[in-house]
Amino acid sequence: MNLFFFSLCQASISVLNAKSSPVTCRRGFRPCNDGLECVIYSHWCDGEMDCLDGSDEEGCVSHCEFQCVHGSRCIPPDQMCDGQYDCRDQSDEMDCSRLGEGCDQRCDNNTRCIPETFLCDGERDCADGSDEEKCDLVPCAFHQYRCISGQCVSEALRCDGYADCSDRSDEMHCTRPPRCPTQLRCPNSHECLQQEWLCDGEDDCPDGSDEKNCMTPVAKCREYQWQCGDSSQCIPASWRCDGKEDCHNGVDEDKCRQRKCPTHLYQCDSGECVDPQLVCNGFTNCADSSDEGVGCAQHNCSSPLAPRCDHHCVSTPNGANCYCTAGFRLQSSTMSCVDIDECSTMTYAVCKHICLNTRGSYMCRCHPGFYLEPDNKSCKTKDEPVLLASVQTELLLVGVHSGTLRLLSSASRPVFSLDYHWAQQRIYWLSPDYQSIRWVDVKDSNNKGTLIKGVKSDFIAVDWIGKNLYWVDGLVGQILVMKLSNTTLRSLMFWSEIGSRPQIERSGMDGSKRKMVVSRGLSWPVSLACDLLDNRIYWADEKLRCIGSASLDGDNVKILQLVETPSPFSVVVFNDRVFWSDTKRRTIRSADKNTGKDQKVLVKRPGQPFGLKLMHPLSQPAISNPCDKLHCSHLCLLAPALTAVCRCPKGLLLSEDKLTCSLPTESTSILLLSHTTVYQIYLRSMHEDGVALKKMPINRALALPGVTEATALDVSIQELYLYVADAGQGSVNVLKLGNPRSRQGLTPVGKILQLKDDSVTALAVDWVTSNLYWSSTQRPDLHVTSHHDGYTTLLNIKISRGIFGTTSIALHPPSGLLCYTAIVMAGGKSQTEVSCAWMDGRNKAVLWRKSSSPTSLALLNEGTVICWADTSEGVINSIGVDGSGYKQYKTGPGLLVSFTYIEKMFLWVTLDKDVTKLWFGDGLQPKQLWFETKTSVVEVKGWINDIPSETNSCSNNNGGCPHLCLPYPQGRTCVCGRGFYKVNATSCVHLPACPAGKDSCFDGSKCISSSKFCDGHVDCLDQSDEQECESSVYNNDLTCSSGSKTNLASFGTKASEGFPRQFSSTPHPKAEENSGLSIKKDSTPCDLQHCNGHGHCITENEVIHCHCVAGYKGEFCQETEHGESHVVAILGVLCLLAVLMGAAFIFAKRY
Repeated sequence: MNLFFFSLCQASISVLNAKSSPVTCRRGFRPCNDGLECVIYSHWCDGEMDCLDGSDEEGCVSHCEFQCVHGSRCIPPDQMCDGQYDCRDQSDEMDCSRLGEGCDQRCDNNTRCIPETFLCDGERDCADGSDEEKCDLVPCAFHQYRCISGQCVSEALRCDGYADCSDRSDEMHCTRPPRCPTQLRCPNSHECLQQEWLCDGEDDCPDGSDEKNCMTPVAKCREYQWQCGDSSQCIPASWRCDGKEDCHNGVDEDKCRQRKCPTHLYQCDSGECVDPQLVCNGFTNCADSSDEGVGCAQHNCSSPLAPRCDHHCVSTPNGANCYCTAGFRLQSSTMSCVDIDECSTMTYAVCKHICLNTRGSYMCRCHPGFYLEPDNKSCKTKDEPVLLASVQTELLLVGVHSGTLRLLSSASRPVFSLDYHWAQQRIYWLSPDYQSIRWVDVKDSNNKGTLIKGVKSDFIAVDWIGKNLYWVDGLVGQILVMKLSNTTLRSLMFWSEIGSRPQIERSGMDGSKRKMVVSRGLSWPVSLACDLLDNRIYWADEKLRCIGSASLDGDNVKILQLVETPSPFSVVVFNDRVFWSDTKRRTIRSADKNTGKDQKVLVKRPGQPFGLKLMHPLSQPAISNPCDKLHCSHLCLLAPALTAVCRCPKGLLLSEDKLTCSLPTESTSILLLSHTTVYQIYLRSMHEDGVALKKMPINRALALPGVTEATALDVSIQELYLYVADAGQGSVNVLKLGNPRSRQGLTPVGKILQLKDDSVTALAVDWVTSNLYWSSTQRPDLHVTSHHDGYTTLLNIKISRGIFGTTSIALHPPSGLLCYTAIVMAGGKSQTEVSCAWMDGRNKAVLWRKSSSPTSLALLNEGTVICWADTSEGVINSIGVDGSGYKQYKTGPGLLVSFTYIEKMFLWVTLDKDVTKLWFGDGLQPKQLWFETKTSVVEVKGWINDIPSETNSCSNNNGGCPHLCLPYPQGRTCVCGRGFYKVNATSCVHLPACPAGKDSCFDGSKCISSSKFCDGHVDCLDQSDEQECESSVYNNDLTCSSGSKTNLASFGTKASEGFPRQFSSTPHPKAEENSGLSIKKDSTPCDLQHCNGHGHCITENEVIHCHCVAGYKGEFCQETEHGESHVVAILGVLCLLAVLMGAAFIFAKRY
């Protein structure tokens, strides 16, 4: 995508529904709210329900100045006595002797009433021409020159060498000739030409000398054109065989299918149409005499066998036939006549606005604000529309009907885009050279100023309802918006994208409900405009040299490819005309919007014309602003379905009330992880330093001591710990973040994990217990390691298919929810899964399987929604943890690297070539670029330096668990570390010693033959004999830090200054064998270890039991006969066991 061009399209005369209606209404009709039927505009608010749901009578103005005699329809004053019947009983056109508002003169035998603005405007608005009689010259403004024709043009354009008067009188009697090359000067004239005007088919010199001696080659017509024989003329393909000769040689109407006569006329064999009364009248009326013959006397209408016709029987040479009167047609194979619906068969040829079918005829109506012309099909506005145009550096105002030309302002740089706000009477424009958006007052051109500076844009558009200004930043592919500074339906925004895949898209003006509109038949769409009357979108395609249009949903595409549009730049539509600027021919033209015919040249000047807008109150009608009810603190944007939403400027966040914008908290920041450094950037800098920066904003660069190749990151906010995965050393390092005011960086605390020939691929910290959840390349399942004691366990998640790798993990400790993205094997093929489970591994559910490369998982909305990035597809996905509400958010451009969510904002990193870019968005509005940098970033994380207040069942005293406390909704599970098994809910003991050649199951329930481990058959009740086997790619060593510790409930490791230095965890026997490890077996007597020194170990059927000595009882001889524990004795045993354990375990395994 290279560039955007866009337009705002807001409901005005017709109210557009929030979603596409099930029915498509023809011109002049409007769909009911239920989308089941269409009702003509004139029947809305007429006091009678025409829609089944009654929506045509909803929201109607209660005040009524004139009510039709029949029914309760209210008629506005300007529609009374206007020559059109708006009441079904025609009572609005009765008693019209008096004049009223909008009715200043009657004409055509009192059948038509016109406003004062129609008088002496140079156009016949009455059939009898009385509106142009007795006209004096219309006075010109003091700064204007009167042409001999009566036209007014700016005095500044007088004698500039270019004719602006239609009669060229502004270039007569000039004392100083303009600077002009001899070959471009008209002979015997003061006028000067442009090279592009020579031999362009239009006489620009008074004597036509610029079109003489032209060597015009044979034309090469384009895709949507038709060549006029072997001539140099091309016409639009739609003009071929349309009944009118458009080629100079007339060949466009040759070899056309014979045109059918209207059903009430007789068709001659030679093609003519004659009145049936002239057939068989004894006189030849057809060129081939096919209207006369011997058949006229035989089988005529006087014959007893003649048909009994509904309307007329006509004797013809071929016998008696039935004919219908005008406006009717014969039903097939019958003699009955039925009404012809002219409105559906030839809409544009019949009426310019609204066509209302009647029995045997039709009526043309105009949209509100327009008056029906004497031809009874065209419509005209009360006030003259004014074309606002930028011609090179000039801002011009052109009267569409009168030809009045006013130079409003002149700049020193080309003006590319402009728009206006009618209520403010203010014009906004921009020049890329100025890098600012400026304004000028329509009535006082000296009143002007600058709205905003530092804007790199090519196109702007004004939202006159919400009072916002939108502009395009094509370099970063953004549409930006700001509130108009001097101001406190359905609304749609359209934009075009050019490049390898040109397309036209639309959305709500808040960026919601984005939809592709047109994607075919486009090459370089450089301008967009909305037709509010017909609900269509128009575009100018500079490379295809055409003007296209489609419905607002992208249907019914029409292409108009004219010879007169070699380089169209801007397009606007008003009433039944389309206007466009052409930078090559240096002209501004108009034509019939449906056919492209009836062309007119409005402006032809030496400068290149660029931006166009049509200024008229009907182009920006006064509509109730839904923003007035919201009271947004900053920006209010219109949304579909006549609603509005509050939005915030860059760097501010929308509060919970959805109305107020505020700065992010001072502690809110993001962490950007590179291989050896982490950068902390506060979100407030977005508001302070701006966006779209070419370098990283002010940040805190923190070196990672002891880390060689950082690949993943998470934080523990309570302790200000950073957990960093180091692929270079196969470890997870813990670093403490110092106070930013003290300028203290990161301090090494230790390594919570040290792997051999392996590296961590995903990690997440439970901020309540500080347990680390992780997965690695060689151990793709999920593991949990205790921060304080170093105990590690394999999370018992039921996986129906083999897991190949875990790419990201996310936790929500308050709800006890764990989610992860993984690659699994299914049917011999790899497949991705996005799954959630409880944090103890139970209750797993797969939520999504359609992502290509899921990563960067995040839980939001209090753990009810998960989001993740798909790096292959370049999208951010979200779904509820219940599997509902899947959504997708496109990121692009560039390769998506990492994503995070903080303060209700998406932030993500992309890599484009060697440039890293950080983007942000709220999922509703279009994305924005924050900054770009050359620094390589591997992950982005959100950081809020506020300790969470949420708790769970593990919050107090580790949930009473000796080793690992794993929460789940409304509870917790105590899990023992590897090398231990659970005696009861809150006790862990070492696995018992087994006879030679046997090893214990992980739950300590029995000893089985070592050969039964990893043999593909489950022998242990907890299935531990088939976990971490070579087939699951577990073939390396796991070591963590440990010391010695005496504890009443467990044997573990002791932290050094709050953090463990080293501990050893024993893998399965076969894993040891495969990895070449030499693990010294526990030499502690079974009686002491298993039976607490109060009994003897007995093995029965490979299951170990305790036989307690006198005075003790319980499964492990842990209770006295009186139910009391001997604390002193147990302490002594524990001290002894601690010494023995120190000799039994390996303290460290290093590379």
